Amino acid sequence: MIRRINLSGNPNLGVYISVTDSVALVPQNTPEKFEDALREALDVEVLRASISGSSLNGALSVGNSNGFIVSNQTMDREIEALAGAGLEVMRIPDRFTAVGNLVLANDNGAVVSPLLSEDSVDVIRKVLEVDVEVSTVAGLNIIGSVGAATNRGALLHPHVSKEEMEIIEGALDVSADVGTVNHGVTLVGACSAANSNGVLVGEETTGPELARIEEALGFLEG
Repeated sequence: MIRRINLSGNPNLGVYISVTDSVALVPQNTPEKFEDALREALDVEVLRASISGSSLNGALSVGNSNGFIVSNQTMDREIEALAGAGLEVMRIPDRFTAVGNLVLANDNGAVVSPLLSEDSVDVIRKVLEVDVEVSTVAGLNIIGSVGAATNRGALLHPHVSKEEMEIIEGALDVSADVGTVNHGVTLVGACSAANSNGVLVGEETTGPELARIEEALGFLEG
């Protein structure tokens, strides 16, 4: 299912929401109406959480069905809360806090920004239990902001190169395509929340953009 919705008026859904095929980490103050839409569209358990004392869960964490990687500034009590909900969680050792902006992952693999150290790559490989490749998207290091990936497909910045797309498709074992959200915004990861069941995008997303998103993320198959 694909649905247009804003989070308390904000269209940058991927900045605030970190989602896998089974769970979504949302800010503590998320409206119940939005939670209901999230459950309906993505078929997930919704967990209210904070990362590093912030509501920017999507920017500060990334996960798949095996676990979550979080900012190195994540508090012990926040990790304990997530672990108490049955999630495998580990901090990256790098100084970069916005790990969600630097990693594109699904259950098949992960693609990480060149900014991340080999130590962080090892943590990602261990927790997500996938092989890891290094790449940019459209020459940008913020691959988690300019890409969205599920187990069915990937949506990427319109200026992604052929070589970058081939790396991403190979690493994640899905087909990828390009597109925009919110009437021309290229930060497709920062402005969406997607898994294998559905996708939420901002209210400004146009009809043609929705069609492209549905195709890229595999919702037109079968």
